[in-house]
Amino acid sequence: MQQVKHRVSIIIPVYNEEKTIIEILGLVNKQKIDGVEFEIIVVDDGSIDNTLKILHEHKEYYAKIIELKPNGGKGNAIKAGLKAATGNYVLFQDADLEYDPSDYSKLLLPIKKFNADLVMGSRLIAPPLVRVHYFWNKIGNRCITSIFNFLNNTTFTDIYTGYVLFRRELIDPEKLNTLGWEQQAEILSKIIKKSEIHYEVPISYYGRTYSEGKKIKPRHIAKIIGTIIKERFSS
Repeated sequence: MQQVKHRVSIIIPVYNEEKTIIEILGLVNKQKIDGVEFEIIVVDDGSIDNTLKILHEHKEYYAKIIELKPNGGKGNAIKAGLKAATGNYVLFQDADLEYDPSDYSKLLLPIKKFNADLVMGSRLIAPPLVRVHYFWNKIGNRCITSIFNFLNNTTFTDIYTGYVLFRRELIDPEKLNTLGWEQQAEILSKIIKKSEIHYEVPISYYGRTYSEGKKIKPRHIAKIIGTIIKERFSS
């Protein structure tokens, strides 16, 4: 029997993902990495389609399910998942198939070899496959990432990636103040203040169009930048 050295809580926020939820859970469950145990936590954020019914019919796919009502947004679901997590590391996984769980082995490598505090999957450092997406989203992401790097003296390439893996002890969900798209900037800012060993690894990306359900918009950029600046200069 392999000795478990790391327990990773995979938090999967879900809202109206009846078409993809079983497929993504199946892909997550297929991942087997020596020395790593996964705790799969699904957070249903008030789905009004058949997502919750499907989840109840397939309890073998996850360790915990959290049901939130009414819909409170992804940030609220993330906070609920963090409160329920028991692993020494946490990984965020979207339910919409934009990110491929087969990349878990890449994300875990810096933790297993270098005891990393934070690992992010980058869509911009020679990934094997990236769906062409929106020009202004890419410009916005580069702007956000550059400001984050300037203020925090880091060299990340893609801070609004969907794959963020970090030591659970670095984030207290009770102290998270944001629930919108700016929450990831808050989480990363808090982690950077408390940690030293950070890595990026290349990941594949199968981005959805707006009509397919893509939700982040250019108008969110101002709040994200404001959060980065606020967190940098807060005590």
